[in-house]
Amino acid sequence: MSVSELKERHAAAIETVNNLRERLKQKRQQLLDVDVAGYARSQGRTPVSFGPTDLVCCRTLQGHTGKVYSLDWTSERNRIVSASQDGRLIVWNALTSQKTHAIKLPCAWVMTCAFSPSGQSVACGGLDSVCSIFNLNSPTDKDGNLPVSRMLSGHKGYVSCCQYVPDEDTHLITSSGDQTCVLWDITTGLRTSVFGGEFQSGHTADVLSVSISGSNSRMFVSGSCDSTARLWDTRVASRAVHTFHGHEGDVNTVKFFPDGNRFGTGSDDGTCRLFDIRTGHQLQVYYQQHDENEIPHVTSIAFSISGRLLFAGYSNGHCYVWDTLLAKVVLNLGSLHNSHENRISCLGLSADGSALCTGSWDTNLKIWAFGGHRRVL
Repeated sequence: MSVSELKERHAAAIETVNNLRERLKQKRQQLLDVDVAGYARSQGRTPVSFGPTDLVCCRTLQGHTGKVYSLDWTSERNRIVSASQDGRLIVWNALTSQKTHAIKLPCAWVMTCAFSPSGQSVACGGLDSVCSIFNLNSPTDKDGNLPVSRMLSGHKGYVSCCQYVPDEDTHLITSSGDQTCVLWDITTGLRTSVFGGEFQSGHTADVLSVSISGSNSRMFVSGSCDSTARLWDTRVASRAVHTFHGHEGDVNTVKFFPDGNRFGTGSDDGTCRLFDIRTGHQLQVYYQQHDENEIPHVTSIAFSISGRLLFAGYSNGHCYVWDTLLAKVVLNLGSLHNSHENRISCLGLSADGSALCTGSWDTNLKIWAFGGHRRVL
């Protein structure tokens, strides 16, 4: 068979796939006769209301000299770790704004960071394709730097995200530009399972984000530049449990809903979406109308403790608080006094749900606390 014939067959196959994909999309739309917001409105539900003192910026954490790319809270709520373009991890006391650790990294090109469940260690990864673990209780070296306690090597592309398995300091999951996710045994430094890669049910482009279910730590979801999110079971690495379609751009961020039965996504297409892992259906799209030429990318998301609120950070510096039930923006932190001056790159909610932390390319982190009559929602 000649090269030209192969090219023709390849083009025909691509056209067939695209046609099937479009038919599937139309069929899904027919089956999904109502979304969450439509049903909630039919039941007379009203949006959450926010007063001027219900969510306010109470602290600005200053110390990084480069763009902030990632952050994570400890489970006891009073400490935050952040990763920056300046090549450092900083551990903060969220109650006092004091820095407890400033860790100089072996590779300055860091993209992600995470606290271990016990709060004794932090992990980070980036363009060096390695996930580095630091024990915060280790003595510093002669130059005052905290040494790396374990290096998890095996990815063939950058490490985009890392998250510890809940209640375990010994295992974590990473996602990578090599199109895979990996479950690691930190004690041995070895890969326990690889998700994707040579398996056909894996992602077909860089994996950007992972989220592990809080109610079933064997389940995790991943988001990718292939515009899909995939659900995985750590016991069955050879295939994804389900692939979720709907986005029309890179899926930059994924986060499980508090009940573990749903998860949210955020994408370059400017939308957040809510999916149900039991049915595989898309439940809701969260989209604020913009000029077609200036659609801001969703960079990060987090749910409130109850799941009624969805916090979404955008590339234009906005941070919308969505009512998940009615798909309405009830507050834009980007429009408030003392908001960030650049892209919101990361955000996260404290374990007790009482505070939100946002990180930005303006080099700062900000802590937003619930006040007034709205303590936690």
